[in-house]
Amino acid sequence: MRLADRPLAGVRVLDYAQYVAGPFATMLLGDLGADVVKVEPPTGDAWRHYNPHAPGESTWFYALNRGKRSVTLDLKTDEGRAASARLIAGADAVVHNMPPERAARFGLDRESVRTANPRAVWSCVTAFGTEGPDAGRLGYDIIAQALSGLLMADARPEDAVPRRSGGIAMADLTAGLLTCISVLAGVAGRERGQQAPGVEVSLLGAALAVQVQRFVRIGDSGDTADQGPLTAPELEHTARTTAGADRLEPYYRCYRTADSFLALACLNTAQRRRLLGILGLDDPWVADPQAAPADEAERAVRAALVDRFAAVFATRPLDHWLSVLAEHDIPSGDVRLLRRLFDDRQVTVNGLVQTVRQPGVGPVQLLGNVFKIDGTAAPAARPAPRLGEHSAELLGELPVTAGSTGSTGSTVAAGATAAPGPTVTAGATAAPGPTVTAGATAAPGPTASSPPVAHLSPRHTADAPDAPEVPEASETAGTPGPHAASAAPATPAAPATPAAPAAPATPATPAALGTPGTPAHDAHPARAAGHSPPPAAAPAIRELLDTAERNGA
Repeated sequence: MRLADRPLAGVRVLDYAQYVAGPFATMLLGDLGADVVKVEPPTGDAWRHYNPHAPGESTWFYALNRGKRSVTLDLKTDEGRAASARLIAGADAVVHNMPPERAARFGLDRESVRTANPRAVWSCVTAFGTEGPDAGRLGYDIIAQALSGLLMADARPEDAVPRRSGGIAMADLTAGLLTCISVLAGVAGRERGQQAPGVEVSLLGAALAVQVQRFVRIGDSGDTADQGPLTAPELEHTARTTAGADRLEPYYRCYRTADSFLALACLNTAQRRRLLGILGLDDPWVADPQAAPADEAERAVRAALVDRFAAVFATRPLDHWLSVLAEHDIPSGDVRLLRRLFDDRQVTVNGLVQTVRQPGVGPVQLLGNVFKIDGTAAPAARPAPRLGEHSAELLGELPVTAGSTGSTGSTVAAGATAAPGPTVTAGATAAPGPTVTAGATAAPGPTASSPPVAHLSPRHTADAPDAPEVPEASETAGTPGPHAASAAPATPAAPATPAAPAAPATPATPAALGTPGTPAHDAHPARAAGHSPPPAAAPAIRELLDTAERNGA
C-alpha cells in the first residue's frame, strides 16, 4: 500500500518527544500514513544514547522511530524557536513530553501552539498530570508503575524488592497508545469543524489504565486510612496473596508437558467443562474458579486439584495437547522466546516483523506495522533517521523571504499570499499549512524578518556525536531532552521595495548541513513537476545554512 493511500496521508505530525511514550505514539501514526517529523535537540533524542551499539546509534531508538524524518533545532535560541514555530504553522498535530515549565519556556505549551497554528492538535505526555501535588515531580516508567500500584501487580514471594514484570515499560507503552488515540480523536474532531483540542496523557493514568479491571471498589471499603510507605512485611503479604490466588486457578495458567510448556486459557464454564472431560477430572468450583476459598481446608483441596491438572499435562508431549485442545475449541499455545519470532511464520505473514536498511548498519529487523489496512500491513517507508538527516530538506520547505508576511507565522515572498498546504519534498505528505502563491495578498499572521530563522546544530553522525545534554527540569513520560519550540513571532521586517523578482537562491545540499545522503532541494515536488518552487533559500534560510557551516557541519 502506498503512503498516499493510508488513512492519515496528508497529515503532518511534529514529534518533539523523547524516550518511549511520545515516539511510540508518533511511530504508530506514521504507520497509519502520517508524515512524522522528529524535532531533535543538537544532541538528539536521549534514546539514541541508551545502550548504544555505536555512538548515537541504538536499537532502542530504531524500534520507536522508524519511518520518521529528523530535523535538529537548538530550541534554546530565538532562531531555533522561530524555526520551530514555522514548522508548527504547517503541522496537523504536535506531540511532546516536556514538563510544563519547560514547554512554556520553549513555546510548546497549549496556548503557544494554538497561537502558532489554531488547527494543530496538541498532545502532551506528562509523568503524573499537570495538577495536584505531584504535577512537577520527575518521573519515568518505573516511577509511574511504583506510584500506581502496578509494580506490585506481579509481586513474587522470592522478591526482595518490587520489580517491573518482565522489565516491560507498560506505563510508557500504554501512554503511547493513549497519545496516539488522542491525536486521532483531535484530527477527527477538527475535520468536523471543532476546535483542535489539547489533550494530556500521563504515565500515572496509563499505569492505572493497565489495571482497569482491578481498579474498582464498591462502597467505601478499603484501607485508605493507611497511606504510609510500603513496608517489607506488606511486600511479603502482597506476594503471598498474589501467589496464593494464582495457585488456585487451574484454567488460566501454564503447565509443563512431557517435553515443553503449555499456556492454557479457559475463560468460560463451557470451555472449562470440556477441559475436565479431556483430563478425566472433576471440579466443584468449575463455575467460579476465581472465588476466594471459604477456609484453609478448601484452599488445600483446590491446590491439590491444580496439582492433578499438572500431573496429567506432564504425561504427554506438547504437540499432543495442542492437537487435542484445538479439536475441542479450547485456547492453548506453546511458550515461545521473543528472539525466535523474527522467523515465526504467523508473525511474518501478518507483517508484524519488517526489515529496514539502517544507514551505516545494514539490515535491521524490528516490529512491523500493527495495522493491517485493507488486507495490507504496509512497512515503514524509511528506517529510523540519522540525527538531523532531513534538516535541509524540512527547513527548505519553509517558504521564506525577507520583508513579507504569511499566514500562521510563515514568511512568504514579498507581496505573496500563504495558501493552505505546505510545500513538501518528493515522497512526503503535505499537511495543511503555508505555501506560497506569487502575486497574491498576504493572509493575516505573524510577520517574519530577514534575520536567521533557526540555529541549526552541526550535523551529528554516528562517527562523531555530541555528548548528551543533561536533561532540564522534570523529565516526564518517556520524557524529553532539553528542547522545545516557541511560537513567538519574529520581528516584522520593513516592507520590501517592489523590484524585479530575484532568481531563486542556490538550494541547500547535503553538504551544506554535513548530512550524508540528505536529498537535495531539487527533490521539491514543484520543481519536479516543472514549476518554480517558492524561493525557500532566502536570506533567513541562507543564514541558517551559514550558521550550520560555521559550527562545523
